[in-house]
Amino acid sequence: MRHVNPARGRQFHELAAAACAFATAFAVAGAFPLRAQEPISLDGLVVTAYRWAEPEWTVAANTTVIEGEELERAGIEFVSDALRQVAGLAVARNGSFGAITSVFLRGGESDYVHVLVDGVRVNEPGGSYDFASLTTDNVERIEIVRGPASALYGSDAVSGVIQIFTRRGAGPPRGSVSFQTGSFGTTRWQGDLSGGGGGLSYAFSLGGSATDGILAFNNEHRQTTATGRVQANLDADTDATVAIRYNDSRFHYPTDGSGNVVDRNAYSFGDALTVNIDAGRRWTDALETRLFLNVWESDRGTDDGPDSPADSLGFFGFKSLTDTRRVTAGGRAVWRPSEGMAITTGYEEERQSVRGFNQSFSQFGESSGNSEDDWWNRAVHAQFSWGRDALALNAGVRAEDDERFGAAATWRTGAAWRAEAAGTRLRVSAGTGIKEPTFFETFATGFVTGNPDLTPERSTSFEGGIDQDLGGSLRLSLTGFSQSYRDLIQYTGSPPAEGDPNFFNVAKARSRGLEAEASVEARRLRLTGSWTYLDTEVQDAGFDEGPGATFVEGSALLRRPKHAMAASAFYPVSSRVGLDVSLRRVGEREDRDFSSFPAEPVTLPAYTVLDLSASFDIAGNRRGPGFTLTVRAENLLDSAYEEVWGFAAPGRGLYVGGRVILGGS
Repeated sequence: MRHVNPARGRQFHELAAAACAFATAFAVAGAFPLRAQEPISLDGLVVTAYRWAEPEWTVAANTTVIEGEELERAGIEFVSDALRQVAGLAVARNGSFGAITSVFLRGGESDYVHVLVDGVRVNEPGGSYDFASLTTDNVERIEIVRGPASALYGSDAVSGVIQIFTRRGAGPPRGSVSFQTGSFGTTRWQGDLSGGGGGLSYAFSLGGSATDGILAFNNEHRQTTATGRVQANLDADTDATVAIRYNDSRFHYPTDGSGNVVDRNAYSFGDALTVNIDAGRRWTDALETRLFLNVWESDRGTDDGPDSPADSLGFFGFKSLTDTRRVTAGGRAVWRPSEGMAITTGYEEERQSVRGFNQSFSQFGESSGNSEDDWWNRAVHAQFSWGRDALALNAGVRAEDDERFGAAATWRTGAAWRAEAAGTRLRVSAGTGIKEPTFFETFATGFVTGNPDLTPERSTSFEGGIDQDLGGSLRLSLTGFSQSYRDLIQYTGSPPAEGDPNFFNVAKARSRGLEAEASVEARRLRLTGSWTYLDTEVQDAGFDEGPGATFVEGSALLRRPKHAMAASAFYPVSSRVGLDVSLRRVGEREDRDFSSFPAEPVTLPAYTVLDLSASFDIAGNRRGPGFTLTVRAENLLDSAYEEVWGFAAPGRGLYVGGRVILGGS
């Protein structure tokens, strides 16, 4: 079945063509001499909260910035591992490296986190995102903004936004080559090249990794990632950027749905491409405009051919392939009528499309199916921010016109106040968020019937916090939040009436909690710590019944720990030796044992994980030619634990790597 609106299609293609032409004009102009312009430092600034750089103190929502240099020094390969240390975040991976990896922010569903790579939305339509193969290759920084941001970003930004920025080039040409090997048959490699001058900068990288996994057989994971970013400053007031990221991965899984190791040939595969073309011009000191074109496309599938009559389900096989694409074009204008004030208005139009094919074969015969669906979304948004001296205010609103669910509006507002002399900052914010239905929930046919009348899932959130600097070296932060979720979409195998669909907006839940954070610098030692208290509750179970249901009224949401603590330390033993230590303690979580039907309620035990890494500058230094050796131990205490019931997490892993730096200064 195909759902298309030809008129909207023509309008969108015209808009996309205009954006392409605009960016191409900048690229052509690049053949002419460019004015030199120093790269802008983002120290003390946050981009994701407003979609332009603003001082971090003006952001009313609790925000965390992770610098790429820290990840590189500690030898952290995957973004999900970096997020495990962040207050308010919970990560759940289905076992070994490469398995499905979900992130829960402030107790919200895993599809309530809006994920961006260089401004490109990479969530599946309907919000889900698998962090399994998202690496830190060429990452300059990661920004996490908690709380609803649908007023700025639209669907999926219900409980927060995570944005990954790739590295920007600057200065003389600089390259590096790195290699790492270690436990579980793991190998990793990466090469990068960057530089800039005369108004043109560039940064490229290519890397990959492979591991045999933690299970006895058929548990390999392979991935390759390529990134590129080119930015041209055509003059003091005009710039254009093209950023590209491509990832290809394959994950072999011998497990069935309950974690039993039974299958010798099942694997999943996929690739994803993101392209961001962004161009802007400052017309006056008060007015700036930007146009952009974003493309995200993913091809993913599974292959589980029948390996023998004794396969996990008898002589059974299944193959699938799904192509998903999001193309977004739009523009915005930023007007700064006075010092500290900014008013932004913008327009976006997006086309989402999914094409799927599947084939099943067994001793009972073969069957196959395919689908092709797409839809359109238009949105206008406005944002106001004002900050001067000790006070900062912000407010925003967004209106959606969606081909499926019609109109929707979201808002947010916040305020921050600081007393610099006392080192105190107070902040408060509130807002609403939405998550659109998935293609399957809307258009499914066959054994399951979709519901074209579904509306978005919705949330309302409030938070307040205080940050306190003590003596310049100690910083404390405490944030309290409360979120309510309603109109949650649920499946039922017994529709209310004959002929009714299988999906409805029926369930309701809430989450509330505290995020406490601390950081201290004592001479050369840097320490950070966090504690998260999370209280979640199902307020309306919808169609779910029985203690083994996914939603049980009065119970906590699955796989969200009530208590979680994390601490990390960096100590430069000398000018050439650095030591990183991280410790995290995750409390008990509710889950379900799906090895039986109906599923049984279970409790995942608490666990503690200790990671340790040491870096040695053998020759040269990190900013110029040289060689760096890194030794990393993950789960040093060899803790046995599960983040998903039935799927064991990796035990102790030891890795040794080296990095050769060429050029730079």
